Amino acid sequence: MTERISSWLESQRGKALLRAEAALMTEALDDCFGWELMQVGAWGQQRELVASGRTRRRTIVASPEWGTVVRTGADVAARLTQLPIASDSVDAVLLPHTLEFETDPYTLLREVDRVLTGEGKLLILGFRPLSLWGLRAAATRSGYPPGLRRLLREGRIRDWLGLLGYEVAEARHYLYEAPWGEPRGGPRMLRRGLFYPLPAGAYLIKARKRVYAVPPLRLRLPERRQVIGGLVEPSRANRS
Repeated sequence: MTERISSWLESQRGKALLRAEAALMTEALDDCFGWELMQVGAWGQQRELVASGRTRRRTIVASPEWGTVVRTGADVAARLTQLPIASDSVDAVLLPHTLEFETDPYTLLREVDRVLTGEGKLLILGFRPLSLWGLRAAATRSGYPPGLRRLLREGRIRDWLGLLGYEVAEARHYLYEAPWGEPRGGPRMLRRGLFYPLPAGAYLIKARKRVYAVPPLRLRLPERRQVIGGLVEPSRANRS
């Protein structure tokens, strides 16, 4: 993990965001079952986001550019666009702001699609461009949080998922606070309060990988000519 984002996540605001997103994941992962839940991309130094997963195993894959495996709390260090994971082997994948730090987010999404099983769940966290958080990220030269490469609209993520054959099951907005001042933190960041009329700063998209069955091909057998009185009935072309 880069020094800038690591320091920011250890700050008071970063810790408040991680706590809020961990509470959000507790609800979002409630119906994600199976053998393997995989978080692609390091976000925090603990396993806060996947701790509530209901699968048999929970694995974190982080890019070597983000630091050592021990430092990020990850299980595997690998290039995220070339995951060392077998195809169709993961039941649920979490991308916690990972697409926003990648140079080629669509290629990463295609790689995640490769390892995800049919009917598997994909959860994506992202910051909203049209929010106070998006405005601060656009106005800050190093991005906000620091190191952020780009902000991706929720609509663009939906379009990409549609191209890959996913069905969006849930979309939720959160982060109802400004990216400056004293952070409120906790569950209050997940729900709009009476005194916060502005748009949410982040979104959660939860999608399902659909597998469409191909109907079997029916071979059309050639017509059997009728036999009349021991002779073959002439075809229509020879009747004239």
